[in-house]
Amino acid sequence: MSACTAPVKKSEDSSVIRERAVARWNFLIAHQAEKAYDYLTPGFRATKSRDEYAKEMNSRGVRWDKVNYTSQECTEDTCKVHLSVGYKLTMGGPAGTVNSFAPLVETWLLVDGKWYFLPDPLRPTKLGKEKDS
Repeated sequence: MSACTAPVKKSEDSSVIRERAVARWNFLIAHQAEKAYDYLTPGFRATKSRDEYAKEMNSRGVRWDKVNYTSQECTEDTCKVHLSVGYKLTMGGPAGTVNSFAPLVETWLLVDGKWYFLPDPLRPTKLGKEKDS
């Protein structure tokens, strides 16, 4: 299939990566993780089903509400995408709801002519993830 894909110019790659990174987060913000799943690398998708991923991401205690693209640093087939994600977290009691932003650096890989997000299994995103007891 990669032979059928026309090479993408670097400036086009830059905008494609930005659009895909923001689109993936917009699906997560809208609690549509089943759609964000399509942005994950094929290798990662082979380790977790769409339903498992959607259940895990959509049931987090944090409510993401904004994503801002900051920058990216790329080689030919890898990009580090810098984002800032806004979130709301209900603390309970007098603390109420906390609104904040978290800076993130995501790894994106070019696979068969298309850019995909690669979650880091050694350093999972803690944004919205409950701490293990």
